[in-house]
Amino acid sequence: MKIAVDAMGGDFAPEQIVFGAVRAAKQFDCEIVLVGDEPQIRKVLEREKGWEKLPITIHHTTQVVEMGEHPADAVRQKKDSSVVVAMRLVHEGQCDAVISAGSTGAAVAAAQLVLKRIRGIKRPTIATPIPTPKGATLLLDSGANVDSKPLHLVQSAVMGSIYSELVFGHKQPRVGLLNIGEEDTKGCELVKETYQRLKTVSFLNFVGNAEGRDIPKGTVDVVVCDGFVGNVVLKFGEGLAKTIIRLIKDEIKSAGILTKIGALMIKPALKRLGKRLDVSEYGGAPLLGVNGCCIISHGSSNAKAICNAIRVANDFAKSNVLEVIKETIIKDEALQNDFEETEKI
Repeated sequence: MKIAVDAMGGDFAPEQIVFGAVRAAKQFDCEIVLVGDEPQIRKVLEREKGWEKLPITIHHTTQVVEMGEHPADAVRQKKDSSVVVAMRLVHEGQCDAVISAGSTGAAVAAAQLVLKRIRGIKRPTIATPIPTPKGATLLLDSGANVDSKPLHLVQSAVMGSIYSELVFGHKQPRVGLLNIGEEDTKGCELVKETYQRLKTVSFLNFVGNAEGRDIPKGTVDVVVCDGFVGNVVLKFGEGLAKTIIRLIKDEIKSAGILTKIGALMIKPALKRLGKRLDVSEYGGAPLLGVNGCCIISHGSSNAKAICNAIRVANDFAKSNVLEVIKETIIKDEALQNDFEETEKI
């Protein structure tokens, strides 16, 4: 596999992006193309001894989409930006997957304009893994669309179920619809209508509504919601995990000698817990619904997160998720047509 990495996207670009790429090149069986300003990239690479022997190449670009720019306008105007060119390398078949830790809006816009949506897909969706005692729950949408229709959520459920099965190995993934209660009569009109539509998709293992507490418990394998709610859930979870770890450390520091000795004894377990809650362990989230393997990484990604994002991209590219999504959507007309649009016709 050959992975295109937007070397100029992210809060710590290009340094941490390049360091992560070098780490990944040493660990995983893939080639890496660093897309961005070549002089800046080479300056960082020179700090890594022996990088020339690694499967890393540079594709020079002259522009960067900044975080404050309007995503769609910036992507259209900056044809030679690192994120647009990285997407183009996948579209042209020169690379098998693309990663960007830059502006999420710009990455999603570039993916739609360059890679294009899969035929029949109305809107792409970001599928973010949430750590649970049972592995991970796939949350989607986690930020690609803030305004959604029932059809968008149904398509998200289908794509999330396919990804969960083929990449995470879940057989007949349990799909839940995020709501304020288990009863099908609860929630806003969007959720209630989506519930009724999900029940009609025979090949989905739809288990009904899922409440917020079900996500970290691992009650479902896939949980569906609109991008506004999903992003709030995601950011809240990240903040809560960091706060819990900080509170544990503060309590240990302020406690007596016996507590400190006890903490020392369970230190390996605490480290393992911290690793499971660390978002950088997951690297990035796939953007499902576009015609190519695209991974969206956190803006604050460090080298470790980028390295893991490349691993995720490599796994995604090796799977046949895209082909199965295409076949499933094309085969079932109900997954392409909005009820309201059908009634107007």
